[in-house]
Amino acid sequence: MSARILVVDDVPANVKLLEARLSAEYFDVMTASNGTEALALARRAECDIILLDVMMPDMDGFEVCRRLKTDPATHHIPVVMVTALDSPADRNRGLEAGADDFLTKPVSDVVLIARVRSLTRLKMMTDELRMRAITSLEIGMQAPERSAVADTGKGGRILLVDDRESSYERLATILAAEHTIDVEPNPTEALFHAAEGNYDLLIVSLDLNNFDGLRLCSQARSLERTRHVPILAIADPENSTRLLRGLEIGVNDYLLRPVDKIELLARARTQIRRRRYTDHLRDNVQNSIEMAITDALTGLHNRRYMESHLATLAEQAATRGKPLALMILDIDYFKSINDNYGHDAGDDVLREFAVRVRKSIRGIDLACRYGGEEFVIVMPETDLHVAGMVAERLRRSIAGEPFAIHKGAKRIEVTISIGLTTLEQKGEAVGDVLKRADTALYRAKHDGRNRVVSHAA
Repeated sequence: MSARILVVDDVPANVKLLEARLSAEYFDVMTASNGTEALALARRAECDIILLDVMMPDMDGFEVCRRLKTDPATHHIPVVMVTALDSPADRNRGLEAGADDFLTKPVSDVVLIARVRSLTRLKMMTDELRMRAITSLEIGMQAPERSAVADTGKGGRILLVDDRESSYERLATILAAEHTIDVEPNPTEALFHAAEGNYDLLIVSLDLNNFDGLRLCSQARSLERTRHVPILAIADPENSTRLLRGLEIGVNDYLLRPVDKIELLARARTQIRRRRYTDHLRDNVQNSIEMAITDALTGLHNRRYMESHLATLAEQAATRGKPLALMILDIDYFKSINDNYGHDAGDDVLREFAVRVRKSIRGIDLACRYGGEEFVIVMPETDLHVAGMVAERLRRSIAGEPFAIHKGAKRIEVTISIGLTTLEQKGEAVGDVLKRADTALYRAKHDGRNRVVSHAA
Protein backbone atom coordinates (compact mmCIF):
# COMPACT_ATOMS: atom_id res chain seq x y z
CA MET A 1 0.00 0.00 0.00
CA SER A 2 1.60 3.28 -1.16
CA ALA A 3 1.48 6.18 1.30
CA ARG A 4 0.37 9.59 0.07
CA ILE A 5 2.64 12.50 1.01
CA LEU A 6 1.52 16.15 0.95
CA VAL A 7 4.41 18.54 0.24
CA VAL A 8 3.63 22.14 1.26
CA ASP A 9 6.02 24.84 0.03
CA ASP A 10 5.59 28.12 -1.87
CA VAL A 11 8.90 27.69 -3.76
CA PRO A 12 8.35 25.52 -6.88
CA ALA A 13 11.98 24.35 -6.97
CA ASN A 14 11.74 23.00 -3.41
CA VAL A 15 8.49 21.21 -4.25
CA LYS A 16 10.03 19.61 -7.36
CA LEU A 17 13.06 18.40 -5.39
CA LEU A 18 11.01 16.77 -2.63
CA GLU A 19 8.57 15.32 -5.15
CA ALA A 20 11.42 13.69 -7.08
CA ARG A 21 12.99 12.23 -3.91
CA LEU A 22 9.72 10.77 -2.64
CA SER A 23 8.48 9.50 -6.01
CA ALA A 24 11.74 7.60 -6.43
CA GLU A 25 10.82 5.70 -3.25
CA TYR A 26 7.35 4.89 -4.67
CA PHE A 27 5.36 7.29 -2.51
CA ASP A 28 2.34 9.05 -3.99
CA VAL A 29 3.06 12.78 -3.84
CA MET A 30 0.62 15.68 -3.85
CA THR A 31 1.50 19.32 -3.41
CA ALA A 32 0.18 22.58 -2.00
CA SER A 33 1.71 26.04 -2.39
CA ASN A 34 0.21 27.66 0.71
CA GLY A 35 -1.22 26.90 4.14
CA THR A 36 -4.87 27.40 3.23
CA GLU A 37 -4.66 24.87 0.42
CA ALA A 38 -2.81 22.42 2.67
CA LEU A 39 -5.46 22.62 5.39
CA ALA A 40 -8.23 21.96 2.86
CA LEU A 41 -6.46 18.90 1.42
CA ALA A 42 -5.73 17.52 4.89
CA ARG A 43 -9.36 17.88 5.96
CA ARG A 44 -10.42 15.79 2.97
CA ALA A 45 -8.24 12.97 4.36
CA GLU A 46 -6.20 12.80 1.18
CA CYS A 47 -2.74 12.44 2.73
CA ASP A 48 -0.86 10.17 5.14
CA ILE A 49 1.91 12.59 6.13
CA ILE A 50 2.60 16.30 5.58
CA LEU A 51 6.02 17.78 4.79
CA LEU A 52 5.59 21.42 5.71
CA ASP A 53 7.70 24.49 4.97
CA VAL A 54 7.72 27.23 7.61
CA MET A 55 8.22 30.45 5.66
CA MET A 56 5.11 30.93 3.49
CA PRO A 57 3.26 34.12 2.52
CA ASP A 58 -0.35 33.60 3.60
CA MET A 59 0.17 31.59 6.78
CA ASP A 60 3.45 30.34 8.21
CA GLY A 61 4.09 26.67 8.86
CA PHE A 62 3.83 27.06 12.63
CA GLU A 63 0.25 28.28 12.32
CA VAL A 64 -0.63 25.61 9.75
CA CYS A 65 0.71 22.91 12.08
CA ARG A 66 -1.14 24.36 15.07
CA ARG A 67 -4.41 24.32 13.14
CA LEU A 68 -3.85 20.78 11.93
CA LYS A 69 -3.16 19.53 15.44
CA THR A 70 -6.16 21.29 17.02
CA ASP A 71 -8.65 20.08 14.41
CA PRO A 72 -10.27 16.73 15.34
CA ALA A 73 -10.36 15.83 11.63
CA THR A 74 -6.60 16.23 11.08
CA HIS A 75 -4.83 15.98 14.44
CA HIS A 76 -3.72 12.38 13.74
CA ILE A 77 -1.82 13.22 10.51
CA PRO A 78 1.97 13.28 11.10
CA VAL A 79 3.62 16.61 10.28
CA VAL A 80 7.32 17.05 9.51
CA MET A 81 8.61 20.60 9.15
CA VAL A 82 11.27 20.83 6.45
CA THR A 83 12.79 24.29 6.52
CA ALA A 84 15.94 26.37 6.24
CA LEU A 85 15.41 27.61 9.80
CA ASP A 86 18.00 26.00 12.04
CA SER A 87 17.91 27.67 15.46
CA PRO A 88 16.93 25.67 18.56
CA ALA A 89 14.17 28.23 19.21
CA ASP A 90 12.60 27.57 15.79
CA ARG A 91 12.87 23.80 16.27
CA ASN A 92 11.20 24.00 19.67
CA ARG A 93 8.51 26.31 18.36
CA GLY A 94 7.68 23.75 15.67
CA LEU A 95 7.57 20.87 18.13
CA GLU A 96 5.43 22.91 20.53
CA ALA A 97 3.02 23.54 17.64
CA GLY A 98 2.62 19.76 17.35
CA ALA A 99 5.10 18.81 14.61
CA ASP A 100 6.33 15.23 14.76
CA ASP A 101 9.76 16.27 13.56
CA PHE A 102 11.71 19.34 12.42
CA LEU A 103 14.29 18.77 9.67
CA THR A 104 16.68 21.50 8.58
CA LYS A 105 17.56 21.95 4.90
CA PRO A 106 19.52 20.59 3.22
CA VAL A 107 18.06 17.26 4.41
CA SER A 108 19.86 14.08 3.42
CA ASP A 109 17.78 11.64 1.41
CA VAL A 110 18.50 8.85 3.91
CA VAL A 111 17.22 10.85 6.89
CA LEU A 112 14.17 12.15 5.03
CA ILE A 113 13.05 8.78 3.68
CA ALA A 114 13.67 6.98 6.99
CA ARG A 115 11.55 9.53 8.84
CA VAL A 116 8.77 9.47 6.26
CA ARG A 117 8.61 5.68 6.26
CA SER A 118 8.54 5.52 10.05
CA LEU A 119 5.72 8.03 10.36
CA THR A 120 3.63 6.63 7.49
CA ARG A 121 3.79 3.14 9.02
CA LEU A 122 2.45 4.61 12.23
CA LYS A 123 -0.23 6.60 10.39
CA MET A 124 -1.50 3.53 8.51
CA MET A 125 -1.70 1.51 11.71
CA THR A 126 -3.67 4.34 13.34
CA ASP A 127 -5.92 4.62 10.27
CA GLU A 128 -6.89 0.96 10.56
CA LEU A 129 -7.89 1.50 14.18
CA ARG A 130 -9.74 4.72 13.30
CA MET A 131 -11.67 3.07 10.51
CA ARG A 132 -12.85 0.27 12.74
CA ALA A 133 -13.63 2.67 15.59
CA ILE A 134 -15.81 4.82 13.32
CA THR A 135 -18.31 1.99 13.13
CA SER A 136 -18.40 1.74 16.92
CA LEU A 137 -19.92 5.24 17.06
CA GLU A 138 -23.13 3.77 15.70
CA ILE A 139 -23.50 1.66 18.82
CA GLY A 140 -23.00 4.56 21.21
CA MET A 141 -19.24 4.68 21.78
CA GLN A 142 -17.67 8.10 22.30
CA ALA A 143 -15.23 9.32 19.63
CA PRO A 144 -11.75 10.03 21.06
CA GLU A 145 -10.83 12.87 18.67
CA ARG A 146 -11.92 15.79 20.83
CA SER A 147 -10.30 14.42 23.95
CA ALA A 148 -7.13 13.77 21.94
CA VAL A 149 -7.02 17.38 20.73
CA ALA A 150 -7.48 18.63 24.30
CA ASP A 151 -4.86 16.27 25.73
CA THR A 152 -1.76 18.13 26.91
CA GLY A 153 0.42 15.03 26.80
CA LYS A 154 1.39 15.58 30.43
CA GLY A 155 1.03 13.26 33.40
CA GLY A 156 2.45 10.23 31.62
CA ARG A 157 4.35 7.28 33.05
CA ILE A 158 7.84 7.08 31.54
CA LEU A 159 10.56 4.46 31.86
CA LEU A 160 14.04 5.85 31.24
CA VAL A 161 16.70 3.26 30.37
CA ASP A 162 20.16 4.80 30.76
CA ASP A 163 23.22 3.51 32.61
CA ARG A 164 25.14 6.80 32.77
CA GLU A 165 24.33 8.42 36.12
CA SER A 166 25.06 11.98 35.05
CA SER A 167 22.82 11.53 32.03
CA TYR A 168 19.80 9.87 33.62
CA GLU A 169 19.79 12.20 36.63
CA ARG A 170 19.55 15.25 34.34
CA LEU A 171 16.94 13.69 32.04
CA ALA A 172 14.82 12.44 34.94
CA THR A 173 14.87 15.86 36.59
CA ILE A 174 13.64 17.51 33.38
CA LEU A 175 10.89 14.96 32.75
CA ALA A 176 9.71 14.90 36.38
CA ALA A 177 8.31 18.40 35.92
CA GLU A 178 5.51 16.94 33.79
CA HIS A 179 5.51 13.15 34.25
CA THR A 180 6.11 10.24 36.60
CA ILE A 181 9.58 8.87 35.88
CA ASP A 182 11.15 5.50 36.62
CA VAL A 183 14.84 5.01 35.85
CA GLU A 184 16.28 1.61 34.97
CA PRO A 185 20.09 1.73 34.77
CA ASN A 186 20.35 -2.04 34.21
CA PRO A 187 19.45 -2.71 30.54
CA THR A 188 19.11 -6.45 31.11
CA GLU A 189 16.23 -5.75 33.51
CA ALA A 190 14.65 -3.01 31.41
CA LEU A 191 12.40 -5.21 29.27
CA PHE A 192 10.88 -6.92 32.31
CA HIS A 193 10.42 -3.54 33.98
CA ALA A 194 8.72 -2.16 30.84
CA ALA A 195 6.39 -5.15 30.53
CA GLU A 196 5.20 -4.85 34.11
CA GLY A 197 4.96 -1.07 34.41
CA ASN A 198 2.12 -0.05 32.06
CA TYR A 199 4.19 2.85 30.71
CA ASP A 200 3.13 5.54 28.26
CA LEU A 201 6.65 6.02 26.90
CA LEU A 202 10.03 4.29 26.89
CA ILE A 203 13.13 6.49 26.59
CA VAL A 204 16.17 4.40 25.69
CA SER A 205 19.79 5.48 25.49
CA LEU A 206 21.56 3.88 22.52
CA ASP A 207 24.95 4.48 24.16
CA LEU A 208 24.66 1.85 26.89
CA ASN A 209 27.80 0.17 28.23
CA ASN A 210 28.17 -3.43 27.04
CA PHE A 211 24.60 -3.59 25.76
CA ASP A 212 22.99 -2.89 22.40
CA GLY A 213 20.22 -0.32 22.94
CA LEU A 214 18.73 -1.08 19.52
CA ARG A 215 18.29 -4.70 20.49
CA LEU A 216 16.34 -3.59 23.55
CA CYS A 217 14.11 -1.45 21.31
CA SER A 218 13.57 -4.38 18.94
CA GLN A 219 12.69 -6.69 21.83
CA ALA A 220 10.20 -4.15 23.17
CA ARG A 221 8.51 -4.05 19.75
CA SER A 222 8.23 -7.85 19.58
CA LEU A 223 6.85 -8.35 23.09
CA GLU A 224 3.04 -8.26 23.30
CA ARG A 225 2.89 -6.16 26.47
CA THR A 226 5.21 -3.44 25.13
CA ARG A 227 4.43 -3.60 21.41
CA HIS A 228 2.32 -0.45 21.38
CA VAL A 229 4.41 1.63 23.81
CA PRO A 230 6.17 4.47 21.93
CA ILE A 231 9.96 4.54 22.09
CA LEU A 232 12.09 7.72 22.16
CA ALA A 233 15.77 6.95 21.54
CA ILE A 234 18.67 9.16 22.63
CA ALA A 235 22.18 8.92 21.20
CA ASP A 236 25.44 10.80 20.84
CA PRO A 237 25.84 12.63 17.50
CA GLU A 238 28.37 10.11 16.19
CA ASN A 239 25.71 7.39 16.51
CA SER A 240 23.18 9.16 14.27
CA THR A 241 23.29 6.35 11.69
CA ARG A 242 22.14 3.88 14.35
CA LEU A 243 19.15 6.11 15.02
CA LEU A 244 18.07 5.71 11.41
CA ARG A 245 18.32 1.96 11.86
CA GLY A 246 16.20 2.38 14.98
CA LEU A 247 13.42 4.04 12.95
CA GLU A 248 13.34 0.97 10.71
CA ILE A 249 12.80 -1.41 13.62
CA GLY A 250 10.09 0.61 15.32
CA VAL A 251 11.61 3.50 17.28
CA ASN A 252 9.07 6.33 17.16
CA ASP A 253 11.31 9.35 17.69
CA TYR A 254 14.85 10.30 18.62
CA LEU A 255 17.08 13.00 20.13
CA LEU A 256 20.80 13.72 19.80
CA ARG A 257 22.92 14.76 22.76
CA PRO A 258 23.28 17.28 24.27
CA VAL A 259 19.54 17.04 24.90
CA ASP A 260 17.64 20.31 24.85
CA LYS A 261 15.20 20.54 27.76
CA ILE A 262 12.31 22.06 25.81
CA GLU A 263 12.75 19.65 22.89
CA LEU A 264 12.78 16.62 25.21
CA LEU A 265 9.54 17.68 26.89
CA ALA A 266 7.86 18.49 23.57
CA ARG A 267 8.77 15.16 21.96
CA ALA A 268 7.69 13.25 25.08
CA ARG A 269 4.30 15.01 25.09
CA THR A 270 3.77 14.21 21.39
CA GLN A 271 4.43 10.50 21.89
CA ILE A 272 2.25 10.28 25.02
CA ARG A 273 -0.65 12.04 23.31
CA ARG A 274 -0.46 9.60 20.41
CA ARG A 275 -0.26 6.62 22.77
CA ARG A 276 -3.38 7.72 24.63
CA TYR A 277 -5.26 8.33 21.38
CA THR A 278 -4.45 4.93 19.89
CA ASP A 279 -5.19 3.22 23.21
CA HIS A 280 -8.62 4.87 23.21
CA LEU A 281 -9.24 3.69 19.66
CA ARG A 282 -8.09 0.19 20.53
CA ASP A 283 -10.32 0.09 23.60
CA ASN A 284 -13.30 1.17 21.51
CA VAL A 285 -12.67 -1.63 19.09
CA GLN A 286 -11.98 -4.29 21.69
CA ASN A 287 -14.58 -3.50 24.31
CA SER A 288 -17.56 -2.53 22.22
CA ILE A 289 -17.36 -3.65 18.63
CA GLU A 290 -16.43 -7.21 19.51
CA MET A 291 -19.41 -7.55 21.83
CA ALA A 292 -21.99 -5.89 19.61
CA ILE A 293 -21.03 -6.72 16.06
CA THR A 294 -19.00 -9.93 16.11
CA ASP A 295 -20.42 -13.30 15.21
CA ALA A 296 -20.16 -15.39 18.37
CA LEU A 297 -19.63 -18.72 16.60
CA THR A 298 -16.90 -17.83 14.09
CA GLY A 299 -15.32 -14.77 15.70
CA LEU A 300 -15.70 -12.86 12.41
CA HIS A 301 -17.60 -9.60 12.15
CA ASN A 302 -21.32 -9.98 11.59
CA ARG A 303 -23.58 -8.61 8.87
CA ARG A 304 -24.44 -5.45 10.78
CA TYR A 305 -20.81 -4.45 11.06
CA MET A 306 -20.09 -5.35 7.45
CA GLU A 307 -22.89 -3.19 6.09
CA SER A 308 -21.72 -0.16 8.10
CA HIS A 309 -18.00 -0.66 7.55
CA LEU A 310 -18.37 -1.44 3.84
CA ALA A 311 -19.82 2.03 3.30
CA THR A 312 -16.76 3.55 5.02
CA LEU A 313 -14.35 1.48 2.92
CA ALA A 314 -16.21 2.34 -0.28
CA GLU A 315 -16.11 6.06 0.52
CA GLN A 316 -12.40 5.90 1.26
CA ALA A 317 -11.73 3.99 -1.97
CA ALA A 318 -13.67 6.58 -3.97
CA THR A 319 -11.84 9.49 -2.29
CA ARG A 320 -8.43 8.01 -3.01
CA GLY A 321 -9.32 6.69 -6.46
CA LYS A 322 -8.43 3.13 -5.45
CA PRO A 323 -10.22 -0.15 -6.31
CA LEU A 324 -12.15 -2.18 -3.74
CA ALA A 325 -12.78 -5.90 -4.19
CA LEU A 326 -15.65 -7.83 -2.61
CA MET A 327 -16.41 -11.53 -2.61
CA ILE A 328 -19.34 -13.56 -1.29
CA LEU A 329 -18.53 -17.13 -0.24
CA ASP A 330 -21.03 -19.93 0.25
CA ILE A 331 -20.26 -23.36 1.77
CA ASP A 332 -21.51 -25.94 -0.72
CA TYR A 333 -24.26 -28.32 0.42
CA PHE A 334 -24.06 -27.04 3.99
CA LYS A 335 -27.61 -28.20 4.76
CA SER A 336 -26.60 -31.77 4.05
CA ILE A 337 -23.77 -31.49 6.59
CA ASN A 338 -26.29 -30.52 9.28
CA ASP A 339 -28.74 -33.21 8.13
CA ASN A 340 -26.19 -36.02 7.94
CA TYR A 341 -23.89 -35.20 10.86
CA GLY A 342 -25.88 -32.86 13.12
CA HIS A 343 -25.78 -29.16 13.84
CA ASP A 344 -22.76 -29.56 16.11
CA ALA A 345 -20.81 -30.78 13.09
CA GLY A 346 -22.05 -27.80 11.10
CA ASP A 347 -20.78 -25.49 13.83
CA ASP A 348 -17.39 -27.25 13.74
CA VAL A 349 -17.19 -26.61 10.01
CA LEU A 350 -18.11 -22.93 10.37
CA ARG A 351 -15.49 -22.35 13.06
CA GLU A 352 -12.72 -24.04 11.08
CA PHE A 353 -13.84 -22.25 7.92
CA ALA A 354 -13.37 -18.89 9.69
CA VAL A 355 -9.86 -19.91 10.77
CA ARG A 356 -8.86 -20.71 7.18
CA VAL A 357 -10.35 -17.45 5.92
CA ARG A 358 -8.24 -15.44 8.36
CA LYS A 359 -5.09 -17.23 7.21
CA SER A 360 -5.81 -16.39 3.58
CA ILE A 361 -6.39 -12.63 3.83
CA ARG A 362 -4.50 -9.52 4.99
CA GLY A 363 -4.97 -7.66 8.26
CA ILE A 364 -6.62 -4.72 6.49
CA ASP A 365 -9.19 -6.96 4.77
CA LEU A 366 -12.65 -7.32 6.26
CA ALA A 367 -14.12 -10.81 6.72
CA CYS A 368 -17.74 -11.18 7.88
CA ARG A 369 -20.32 -13.87 8.38
CA TYR A 370 -23.13 -12.62 6.17
CA GLY A 371 -25.69 -15.15 7.37
CA GLY A 372 -25.95 -18.92 7.75
CA GLU A 373 -23.20 -20.42 5.61
CA GLU A 374 -22.56 -17.25 3.59
CA PHE A 375 -19.55 -15.01 4.19
CA VAL A 376 -18.30 -11.72 2.74
CA ILE A 377 -14.68 -10.59 2.34
CA VAL A 378 -13.89 -6.96 1.46
CA MET A 379 -10.38 -6.16 0.20
CA PRO A 380 -9.28 -2.48 0.04
CA GLU A 381 -6.91 -1.34 -2.73
CA THR A 382 -7.31 -4.65 -4.57
CA ASP A 383 -8.24 -5.04 -8.23
CA LEU A 384 -10.22 -7.88 -9.79
CA HIS A 385 -7.15 -9.81 -10.94
CA VAL A 386 -5.45 -9.89 -7.52
CA ALA A 387 -8.75 -10.59 -5.75
CA GLY A 388 -9.32 -13.51 -8.10
CA MET A 389 -5.99 -15.04 -7.10
CA VAL A 390 -6.85 -14.63 -3.41
CA ALA A 391 -10.28 -16.20 -3.96
CA GLU A 392 -8.78 -19.16 -5.79
CA ARG A 393 -6.19 -19.66 -3.05
CA LEU A 394 -8.96 -19.64 -0.46
CA ARG A 395 -11.05 -22.10 -2.48
CA ARG A 396 -8.10 -24.50 -2.64
CA SER A 397 -7.46 -24.06 1.09
CA ILE A 398 -11.00 -25.21 1.87
CA ALA A 399 -11.15 -28.07 -0.64
CA GLY A 400 -7.59 -29.26 -0.07
CA GLU A 401 -7.93 -30.52 3.51
CA PRO A 402 -10.92 -32.29 5.12
CA PHE A 403 -12.67 -30.64 8.08
CA ALA A 404 -12.60 -32.30 11.49
CA ILE A 405 -15.98 -32.71 13.20
CA HIS A 406 -17.19 -34.32 16.43
CA LYS A 407 -13.98 -33.30 18.27
CA GLY A 408 -11.81 -34.82 15.59
CA ALA A 409 -13.55 -38.21 15.53
CA LYS A 410 -14.48 -37.79 11.86
CA ARG A 411 -13.29 -35.74 8.90
CA ILE A 412 -15.44 -34.63 5.99
CA GLU A 413 -14.83 -32.97 2.62
CA VAL A 414 -16.02 -29.35 2.28
CA THR A 415 -16.00 -27.03 -0.74
CA ILE A 416 -17.06 -23.44 -1.35
CA SER A 417 -18.38 -21.32 -4.20
CA ILE A 418 -17.25 -17.71 -4.55
CA GLY A 419 -18.74 -14.73 -6.36
CA LEU A 420 -16.34 -11.84 -6.90
CA THR A 421 -16.60 -8.22 -8.05
CA THR A 422 -15.05 -4.78 -7.50
CA LEU A 423 -16.12 -1.23 -6.80
CA GLU A 424 -14.28 1.14 -9.09
CA GLN A 425 -16.90 3.81 -9.81
CA LYS A 426 -17.02 6.80 -7.49
CA GLY A 427 -20.37 7.12 -5.75
CA GLU A 428 -21.62 3.63 -6.57
CA ALA A 429 -24.02 2.23 -3.97
CA VAL A 430 -22.54 -0.61 -1.94
CA GLY A 431 -25.81 -2.49 -2.36
CA ASP A 432 -25.15 -2.67 -6.10
CA VAL A 433 -21.71 -4.14 -5.46
CA LEU A 434 -23.19 -6.81 -3.20
CA LYS A 435 -25.79 -7.65 -5.85
CA ARG A 436 -23.09 -8.14 -8.49
CA ALA A 437 -21.13 -10.42 -6.19
CA ASP A 438 -24.29 -12.34 -5.35
CA THR A 439 -25.07 -12.78 -9.06
CA ALA A 440 -21.55 -14.13 -9.61
CA LEU A 441 -22.03 -16.50 -6.65
CA TYR A 442 -25.28 -17.78 -8.18
CA ARG A 443 -23.43 -18.53 -11.42
CA ALA A 444 -20.69 -20.36 -9.50
CA LYS A 445 -23.26 -22.59 -7.82
CA HIS A 446 -25.25 -23.07 -11.02
CA ASP A 447 -22.10 -24.08 -12.94
CA GLY A 448 -21.25 -26.90 -10.52
CA ARG A 449 -20.00 -25.28 -7.28
CA ASN A 450 -16.45 -25.42 -5.90
CA ARG A 451 -15.37 -22.57 -8.15
CA VAL A 452 -14.75 -18.81 -8.39
CA VAL A 453 -16.77 -16.62 -10.73
CA SER A 454 -15.97 -12.94 -11.32
CA HIS A 455 -18.37 -10.18 -12.30
CA ALA A 456 -16.55 -7.09 -13.62
CA ALA A 457 -17.80 -3.69 -12.50
